[in-house]
Amino acid sequence: MRNGAYIDRFLLGVEEIARKVSREDIDRAIEALYQAWKDGRTVFTAGNGGSAGTATHLAADLNKMTAIPGRPRLRAMSLVDNIPLLSALVNDDGWDNVYTEQLATFYRPGDVLITISVHGGQGRDKAGAWSQNLMKAIAYVKERGGTTIGLAGFDGEPCARPATSAWWCRTTRHLTWRASTWCCIT
Repeated sequence: MRNGAYIDRFLLGVEEIARKVSREDIDRAIEALYQAWKDGRTVFTAGNGGSAGTATHLAADLNKMTAIPGRPRLRAMSLVDNIPLLSALVNDDGWDNVYTEQLATFYRPGDVLITISVHGGQGRDKAGAWSQNLMKAIAYVKERGGTTIGLAGFDGEPCARPATSAWWCRTTRHLTWRASTWCCIT
């Protein structure tokens, strides 16, 4: 096998993350989602870059996996999916406000926000500090008494710390972190 060392390193990284993640935080996230379902609330998901794709996929899974004939369904909506709205908000209000502007329209008390960020708001590049739109969305929901669930990697404490329930795992490998995200949320 030509890629054995890479495969082993990847799987060991996923295993390490699985060992480190807080079972209590996962339990709180499950309970928050269950309560949202029982109360007929909406779960919003958000992320940037590859995490936007994860947020979209998670919202789709939450919608589809709760589609049981004769039973109420969990409403889930990804805040990254409406491209015309996203581009209008970025144009008029800036990238930092792209999620809070949508929450101002859709959020209702008792709703849940799930944010997903590999870097978790830690770091910056030519566009400025990373994930500030997620940080603002978390603050928006918390200021209104809502529940937030944060999934963050690397040194992602800024996104994880303010969340009602969070798992934050220090890793420097994007792909390993993404795979671990799916192990915990699916």
